[in-house]
Amino acid sequence: MKSASNKEVTLLRKLSRRKYRDKDQLFLVEGERAVEQVLTNGLVEVVSVFVNEEKAGSFQASAISVLLAGEIFEEVADTDNPQGILALCRMPEEIQAEKLANESGIIVATDAIQDPGNMGTIIRTSAWFGVKALLAGKGSVDVYHPKVVRSTAGATGSVPIIQNELEDIFTSLEKTGWEILLLDGGEGSQNLVDIHPANKTVLVVGNEGNGIHEKLLNSGRKKVRIERAGEEKAVESLNAAVAVSIALYEVNGARS
Repeated sequence: MKSASNKEVTLLRKLSRRKYRDKDQLFLVEGERAVEQVLTNGLVEVVSVFVNEEKAGSFQASAISVLLAGEIFEEVADTDNPQGILALCRMPEEIQAEKLANESGIIVATDAIQDPGNMGTIIRTSAWFGVKALLAGKGSVDVYHPKVVRSTAGATGSVPIIQNELEDIFTSLEKTGWEILLLDGGEGSQNLVDIHPANKTVLVVGNEGNGIHEKLLNSGRKKVRIERAGEEKAVESLNAAVAVSIALYEVNGARS
């Protein structure tokens, strides 16, 4: 293994901030299992694998392995107790809405989902159900935030991504037959199990605290709810990632 250069160390420090991730189109994957998965599945390009030099004997060396001084590794790692390995990866190119025109299936859209754990779980669940794309709307956490990447458990890159204003994307998709379903339990919503989803269905989940933005709710698009089975006073609402998981299960089953 070679030792990290000053240029590489500077880059790793910068990638904790979104503007540099966006500028360089690079992100980090941390942890032995997650790094192993991105190397195995080949869905994202792994540029280098950085190993804490104090733990180098714990990991198998390769042509792209780079040694990083222990104190520097601790600095650039995002976890409190880093395992000693992280991968520098190139972001996959974003899919264009026009490319989805001739596709069918399910798309998931997030309206200002801010919790990295929720976003990572949504990406991981979307991959499980074969979702065609994830639309990360304005106000949503960066899908390449270190905590999001860690929460995907190695699934980063498995679902095509668009990060943009949702209304603009929806308008484009609807012209090609995609139906928008807004996950909302408010007045006028229909029970999700009573819906006969289209071959092209977009599931929209809203912000953890405020739900889907009023502008989208008042768009005339179909609102659907996950019917409550327990006492109303016990729980006010579902976790956003859990709601997406249930909705994907229902819609996927109904389409099948």
